[in-house]
Amino acid sequence: MFSALAATALAMSIVIPPGGAPGTTPPPDHFTIDVVTVNGSGCPAGTAAVAVSPDNKAFTVTYSDFLAQVGVGATPTDFRKNCQLNLRINAPSGFTYGIAQADYRGFAALAKGASGTERANYYFQGMSPTAYTSHTYNGPLEDSWQATDETDLISVVYSPCGEKRHFNINTELRVNVGTSDPKTTTSFMMMDSTDGNFSTTYHFAWKTCP
Repeated sequence: MFSALAATALAMSIVIPPGGAPGTTPPPDHFTIDVVTVNGSGCPAGTAAVAVSPDNKAFTVTYSDFLAQVGVGATPTDFRKNCQLNLRINAPSGFTYGIAQADYRGFAALAKGASGTERANYYFQGMSPTAYTSHTYNGPLEDSWQATDETDLISVVYSPCGEKRHFNINTELRVNVGTSDPKTTTSFMMMDSTDGNFSTTYHFAWKTCP
């Protein structure tokens, strides 16, 4: 079994709005997240679930049908799968939040010559999207993979205080056949999980509102 390539941490430059000092200390009260809309070939209706961690420091997105593939058994459009989530994060009164880190986990089986890429960005409704970050893995590979995108606390973008803005997440998986033989091999990359082991985790940065 081959080891997955090390994940690359990428920083994004964004501006903090006025308010209290940023940090990772979460609010004491529990809160909820509502899935407003789900779109994309990687997350048909009912196949994406969101849960807040008990300590309010993160939330996870778990997919049950997010798999891109090429080769034997694949259709011409299976090489790319995407998911667009629109979330309503019901932050406690007096607090606002941004995303300090995102951890993506999955499994890949890539033939020699093939490659797989995970690509994502996120943004608040009415605000500029963050730049897409990408992580590519090359075959031969048959193993779990993990990718992490980090943002320095001083560069985290926060939802404006006093406003209710939806949070949008765009995620894409893409498999390229490369020099592999699609007539005799199958290559795939997935974030599909039936036991929660391959969920995506978004870590909050919290800030008090003035």
